[in-house]
Amino acid sequence: MDFHVNHPILYVLVGAVIALVLAQSVFFLVKAIRRAKELGIGKNTIRKTVSSAAVFTVAPAVAVLVGVVALSKSLGVALPWLRLSVIGSITYETVAAGNALEAAGMGAGTTVTEPSIFITIAWVMTVGISAGLILVPFVTKKLQSGMSQIGMKDKKWGEIFNNAMFLGMISAFLGYVFCDVGLVVKGDTSGIIPVCVMAVSAVVMAVCGLLATKLKIRWLTDYALPLSLIIGMASAIPFTALLGGN
Repeated sequence: MDFHVNHPILYVLVGAVIALVLAQSVFFLVKAIRRAKELGIGKNTIRKTVSSAAVFTVAPAVAVLVGVVALSKSLGVALPWLRLSVIGSITYETVAAGNALEAAGMGAGTTVTEPSIFITIAWVMTVGISAGLILVPFVTKKLQSGMSQIGMKDKKWGEIFNNAMFLGMISAFLGYVFCDVGLVVKGDTSGIIPVCVMAVSAVVMAVCGLLATKLKIRWLTDYALPLSLIIGMASAIPFTALLGGN
């Protein structure tokens, strides 16, 4: 049987996993509704809560869809669909897949034809994100209690510590964005493309934040991420044409 990133068997396997996840969601939804009724919460309140939650899940779903589309050229639809639906992260999965493709000597957008390379990329995307499942039960409680103690002793230092942890996480992705800027010295301007795309996304995010706070357009807070992702990715097309990237 010939291998292909969009082979039907992959859709069957991934569909089975997604169906299990959806079944769990339905199970806990039913349990939550029953418990709400036991607590005496009105049907209108329950209905409004469920409908509101359903509407606002569209925002992160759009971001996930963008990630699936971005990775589908190289990895097909099935694997990105699985990885971004089950304990997946668009900020991690795209970087992990890109690094694995580069290590295999393949550029972004190149379709994987070797099963061994496809499996390697799948492992890279899966193992890294799975670390959280192992660390959370053993580390989170101690980490949170330590941060709470710092906050109670000195609120200012507690905020500094939280911000430092967040900036440390962001710095890891910033390194990926700026890693090829030095190619400009050699006359290759393609390394500036990720920086320009990031700048466009940042501007879109800032505009959404201003509109949400100043003009009280609250729904933008839920859709700011997918909007910045989509507009940022769209801006990569003219930047690539202008700066001569491949």
